Amino acid sequence: MILVINTSGAGLEFVLGDHYKTLAVEKQSLALPTATEQFLAECGATWHDVTAIGVVTGPGSFTGIRMGIAYAKGIAMGLNIPVVGISAFDLYFAAAPDAFVAIDSGRGDFFVASPHHQPATMTIEEVETEQMKCPRTVGHRPFDLTLAPKIVADKIKRGDLDPVVPMYLRPSYAETAKNKNS
Repeated sequence: MILVINTSGAGLEFVLGDHYKTLAVEKQSLALPTATEQFLAECGATWHDVTAIGVVTGPGSFTGIRMGIAYAKGIAMGLNIPVVGISAFDLYFAAAPDAFVAIDSGRGDFFVASPHHQPATMTIEEVETEQMKCPRTVGHRPFDLTLAPKIVADKIKRGDLDPVVPMYLRPSYAETAKNKNS
């Protein structure tokens, strides 16, 4: 069974088989280990039933993404199973392959991707122009994490086991502040 973990937003999300759970938590880093164990138990599964772990690599919360990837890699290493990164864009395109994806970054711009654009950031003005090249625009609603196990399984089948790294589309606050002070 493929366990999927999403820490790219404010809470936690899990998928295992046909089970899905979302949790609002105050501190992802404190809640993740216990919540994962509880989710597995609720599904009637143990770590020995998990054959791979999928983890959302972004875009999203800088700290949440890094923490989720580190946790998934640690568990996968201990179980000697693959860990596979999936982006929010992978999930949106699984549901709408011809779409323009525009995710509000919360910082006055958008994380975007489409069949015509590699993942990047754009202003609202750029989004308004570029989205017209696609038949629909998505990203204004959350992606469907239940699509993730199939994406992970397909990547494993293709041997697409690239190292799992965060999807950063711009510098972090710390990098931006450092550059301003340099």
